[in-house]
Amino acid sequence: MRYDEQDRESKNVEDRRGQGGRGGGMLPGGVRIPMGGGGMSFTTLLIIGAIMLLFGLNPLDILTGGGGGNFPEVQMPRIDRPTQTTQRNPFDLPGGKSGAPVQANQDEMKKFISRVLADMEDFWGKELQQYGIRYEEPRLILFTGSTPTACGTGMAAMGPFYCPLDRKVYIDLAFYEEMKRRFNAPGDFAQAYVIAHEVGHHVQTLLGIAEKVQRMKQQVDERRSNELQVRMELQADCLAGVWAKRIDTAKQRLQPGDIEEGLNAASQIGDDMIQRQTTGRVVPDAFTHGSSAQRVRWFKRGFEAAQMQQCDTFSLAKSEL
Repeated sequence: MRYDEQDRESKNVEDRRGQGGRGGGMLPGGVRIPMGGGGMSFTTLLIIGAIMLLFGLNPLDILTGGGGGNFPEVQMPRIDRPTQTTQRNPFDLPGGKSGAPVQANQDEMKKFISRVLADMEDFWGKELQQYGIRYEEPRLILFTGSTPTACGTGMAAMGPFYCPLDRKVYIDLAFYEEMKRRFNAPGDFAQAYVIAHEVGHHVQTLLGIAEKVQRMKQQVDERRSNELQVRMELQADCLAGVWAKRIDTAKQRLQPGDIEEGLNAASQIGDDMIQRQTTGRVVPDAFTHGSSAQRVRWFKRGFEAAQMQQCDTFSLAKSEL
């Protein structure tokens, strides 16, 4: 991506790196996962998450202790007043180990992310204004290992996540190293896609979509709840694609190969890929984020259409996703 020293850096980046944090996640039945300042290993948490999915449990319980939600019909955009009762699955992207890369490299990542976040502020502020919605700029929290959030203890092993209760995005920058090494998804645009997806969840919260999804999930069985969550995640991928196209049109940010990096990242973190890697089998009814093909398809749809109205994943039949 094209950035230089003249490009604005967002003031909404809060650096908690090195502060650590203590707490714990809770599995269903009251089983506590002990947490120290270094967090849990990526492999351990990923396996736990996969096992929970296979047994029809939501990995979000690790972060919040349970919950769900629901809604009937969603169109893009919605202008209903949101509440702060949403919860979201932290397994949007598989997290990394807590070991930090070289500090200088992380500082460059911080600068890059700050500029990417500034672009998102510029785009979404103008975009939502057209629908009479004020864009509340989310804060992006950089942390190491674990950190307190309004949704519970955030852990590096969860990967980047959005907490709707405090409307903040959380990321341990070591995740990007793991993304490159373990998931073969390198590149600066792949890093930008990660943030754009999480900010997409913030947009869903502002539009009232997240609240409605949570209400509907509370009224249906686990299989249907998972399907609704998949639609939620694919919509966030689509919104990331819309941002990428529109910010490139406005500021010529993209370079050759950038979109391929984003598509590769979307492919590498599909539910089928993660399940196959962690358990050796694929259980579609346990998907909560969509297959690799679906995630690629919806990012491309957002990028090619460049209109958020094209990101309505809720009005389509399951076979059309």
